[in-house]
Amino acid sequence: MPGLQATAVENRTWLVVGTPTSGMALKQLVNSMPFAEHLGIEVTEVGDGHAEGRLSVGDHLRSSNNGEVVHGGGTYALADTVGGAAVISLSRDVSPTVDMRIDYLAPVTDDITATADVIRYGSDLAMVRIRIHDEDDNRVATAQGTYKTGGQGEQTPWDSDEHDPDRGGTTNGG
Repeated sequence: MPGLQATAVENRTWLVVGTPTSGMALKQLVNSMPFAEHLGIEVTEVGDGHAEGRLSVGDHLRSSNNGEVVHGGGTYALADTVGGAAVISLSRDVSPTVDMRIDYLAPVTDDITATADVIRYGSDLAMVRIRIHDEDDNRVATAQGTYKTGGQGEQTPWDSDEHDPDRGGTTNGG
């Protein structure tokens, strides 16, 4: 199956369908998402319906000022990001999340890793199973996500001028 290539054109990152490449371009694309960068999420492997990543835990992810437990949203964001990367490795297009279910099995206090595998890929939807472990390889959460796989077309809010100052937009939405 052809791979994915990210190409920068006029400060835009485009997904180019049909160009065989390694998962390196997709890793760079996902790792450059502002939300992933903000949280400290890094996709470390991606290709053929599989992806792996990690979340470096810091005080900005804690549930409270006095505790060590990471807010569940950090774990969820890692699962969603890695799950989406696994789907994009097959769809070679924007593949937004339709639904995600996560079971938190243990509190997270240190860096975590996630492994995602596409378990069903269809013309409209893909299902992904995600396993999240801590540094001691204890499973801290499991998730299953559903992602859109087709029909994005040329008009998509994921590639918009609205928030890109180099294309006439603003960075603050106003």
